[in-house]
This record gives sequence, structure tokens and C-alpha cells, in this order.
Amino acid sequence: MKSPDQHAPSARQTNRRSLLLAAGGALILGATGLPFAARAASQHQNFLPDLPYALDALDPVLSANTLGYHYGKHHKAYADNTAKLIAGTPQEGQSLAQLIAASAGKADQVALFNNAAQTWNHSFYWQSLRPRGGGEPPAELRQRLEAAFGSTANFKKEFASAATTQFGSGWAWLVADGDRLKIIKTGNADTPLTAGLKPLLAIDVWEHAYYLDYQNRRADYVNAVLDKLINWEFALRNLG
Repeated sequence: MKSPDQHAPSARQTNRRSLLLAAGGALILGATGLPFAARAASQHQNFLPDLPYALDALDPVLSANTLGYHYGKHHKAYADNTAKLIAGTPQEGQSLAQLIAASAGKADQVALFNNAAQTWNHSFYWQSLRPRGGGEPPAELRQRLEAAFGSTANFKKEFASAATTQFGSGWAWLVADGDRLKIIKTGNADTPLTAGLKPLLAIDVWEHAYYLDYQNRRADYVNAVLDKLINWEFALRNLG
């Protein structure tokens, strides 16, 4: 006979649900005050946020041509597909975080998970970058990076390694696992949210993120992002 608490959620499962709910509110994506998924479209729910800068603001690291295709074509397609998949269903009106939580690991919900997670991942990625970014992180974040990785330089080296060695399409992430900072990589649309981890920064290593500017030189793209665009302040806000 099964004990009464055998079906009780584990601490990891509870934390995962809490993070997914938080990701739909102010903790992560709302921290910048950007307009987000609550804007209503004429026919479908609108999951595409405004870019937090102009298309040419990340030049010369990432060109306006790259951002135009990446944001205006790829990200928009994921957002539009998500809205179409839930239109007229009981899931219509739910946040991206709720859709990700409901579809993760379900064979009949793969299309919804892939599109909702990719929409969320991209929205987070844009905020992980900023014009005239890079340099030294704020003191509080630097101390946490030094405690976890030995130095900021070591963190950047390990983060770059995760991004460049991710086989095929995917993402590199700085995450918080409780009080511990970690670097992880995920394939395709997978997101740290479903593992109960709190994302702090992300680098997109799908080819559409860099191919127009860097062709097959993924390492050059990753190092340029870390040196000149990474948004340390966004990571610090997410950490708090």
C-alpha cells in the first residue's frame, strides 16, 4: 500500500511551479517595466513584447539586419504560433509561463511547448543584451560570480564554453539554483524554468541569432556578446 504522502509534490516540483508562476509576473520578465504579453491583439493574444532598444542599437556586434530577421521573423513566428495554438481553447488567456508549465513533457502538447518556450526564451534573451553592455558587473553580482566561478573572467570563459559547445540549436544560461549560481545549456526550446531553476542571463545559439553577421563563427559571436552587450544589471535584478 502506498503511504499517504507518496503523491505529495517534491521540493523541486514545488520550486519549479513557483518559478514558472513568478516568470509570468514581475520577478523576471516584468523587472524591466517593458510592455509584455498582456497587450491584446485584434484576433489573437499577443505574446510579442517590444524590443527594449532600436533594431540598430546593438551594432556593430549584432546588425539591424540580424535583429530584423531574428526578432521580426523568428521571434514573431513563435509568438504568433503560440496564440494560434491556444485560440478558442481553455488555455486562451493564460500567460506564457502557465502554457509552458501545462505543456512541458506532454507528447500531445509538443507544438505548444516549443512555441511558448521559444517565445519566452527570446523575450528573456533580448533583455540579457543592452547597448554598451559588457564590462565589469555590479559589485553585488561580481561577488556572487566570484564565489561560484572564482572570478568574472572564469565565469565568462565557462559561459562561452557552454554556448559554443551546445551541439546544434539551443541556449546557454546563467541560473540560480537556490543560493548557488550555475551555468547550464539547453537544446532547442528547453528552458530552465521547467527544471525549477531561476534564469539570470541567456545567450541564444540558434544559428538565426548570429549567422547573418558571423556565419559559422559561433565563438566570435558569443565572445562579442559577453564583452560588449551582456546586461549585468538585468542579471542582478533577476537575482534579487
